[in-house]
Amino acid sequence: MQASLFKELTCALGEGPLWDEDRLWFFDITGHGVGGPRLYCLSEGGSVTEHWDGERMASAAARTAKGGLLVATETDLMHFDPAAGIAESLCPLEADNPITRSNDGRADPQGGFWIGTMGRNAEAGAGAIYRWHRGELRALRKGVTIPNAICFAPDGREAYFADTRLKTIWRWRLDADGWPVGAPAEFHVMQGEDSPDGAVIDETGSMWLAVWGGWRVQRISPDGIARERIELPVSNVTCPALTPDGRLYVTTARQGLQPSELDKQPLAGSVFLAEIGQRGIPEPRVML
Repeated sequence: MQASLFKELTCALGEGPLWDEDRLWFFDITGHGVGGPRLYCLSEGGSVTEHWDGERMASAAARTAKGGLLVATETDLMHFDPAAGIAESLCPLEADNPITRSNDGRADPQGGFWIGTMGRNAEAGAGAIYRWHRGELRALRKGVTIPNAICFAPDGREAYFADTRLKTIWRWRLDADGWPVGAPAEFHVMQGEDSPDGAVIDETGSMWLAVWGGWRVQRISPDGIARERIELPVSNVTCPALTPDGRLYVTTARQGLQPSELDKQPLAGSVFLAEIGQRGIPEPRVML
């Protein structure tokens, strides 16, 4: 399966795509080349309907029950009202640690929001995974290097996450309120140069995983086996978002590519689209 170009951009580190009924939100975390971090909003037709330039790096968002977005930045979680352009800080996120920033995140079916942090230079073990739920931010796992692939089973009984540095994805059982129970179990391990990045789950429970350095999105079945793939014309594939009618939007990055590599990948940093024939689950709304 081949992905097609949806919107040509030059994102240094495109990440965190979120499908919101009829539009796609996503971030350029570092924003090198456009003056700094940026939050984009694209219409179904691919037009840039809005963009906001941030004062600090941001990486992931979720819809909220009160409207607007819950956004994870390098220093806090904030509620952002796009219509008014107003942001309100909800709580610090490692604000006292200048080494780290936010990375991958996603809302869970119980109305919570999981977010990972990592070292700005991918320092080993500098990151963690947190969950925000009804006003409480709680650390779930420390010592993570690059948290990624945060997503959830359709029934809300399991969470998935990866440490890109370890090339491993884990599955973690959840209780009725969405809190982890026991220790996570190994779900899938990648080999060679491939590394897991962002991921999303379809209604059948299959994972669609962006493969950093792998030129593809890989489907992983609920039993942890790699199945078919969606090929892209760029190597650094970062994260997918899946709509209820089966459209898979994929962000990519220019970060880490040398000029000679960019000459061969002129579309790096763009957003791509594939029709996968599997329905997505509407993104939950977070309870603030």
